[in-house]
Amino acid sequence: MADTVGGERASLLRHPAAAPLAVLAAGAAGSAYLYVTDPHQPGHLLPQCPFRLVTGLLCPACGGTRMVYDLMHGHFAEAWLDNRALLLAAPWALALLGRWIWEGLHGRRWQPRLSRPAQTLVLGLAVTWTVARNLF
Repeated sequence: MADTVGGERASLLRHPAAAPLAVLAAGAAGSAYLYVTDPHQPGHLLPQCPFRLVTGLLCPACGGTRMVYDLMHGHFAEAWLDNRALLLAAPWALALLGRWIWEGLHGRRWQPRLSRPAQTLVLGLAVTWTVARNLF
C-alpha cells in the first residue's frame, strides 16, 4: 500500500501539467503577497535586484515588481513608468504560460522554441533597453 501511494505521488509529479501548475501556484502566491505589500514604500520584505546591487545600474527587468503591483491596483500609467519593455512583453509571457498549462493538462509536454534570429532579437532588445534606460 505504501509503495502504491509513493508511486502514485511520483507519477503525479512527472505529469506534464505538474511543472506549469506549480509555476502558476507560485505566481499566485507571490501575487497575493505583493498585492498587500507596496514595493514603492520602504520596509517591505521583497528582494532587491542583484544586478543593481552589484553594478548600481538598472537591469532590463528592474521595476518589474513595482509594475506588477501597480497593474494589480489599476495604476496603468504608473506601471508604464515602472518598466515599459516588461509591460509590453508581459502579455506574450502570459500567453506562453497559458499554452504550457493547456498542453500539460492535455497530457503533452511543451517547450517553446525560438529560432536563432528570434533569440538574437530578444537579446538585442534587452541590451538596447538596458543601455537606454541607464543613459536617459
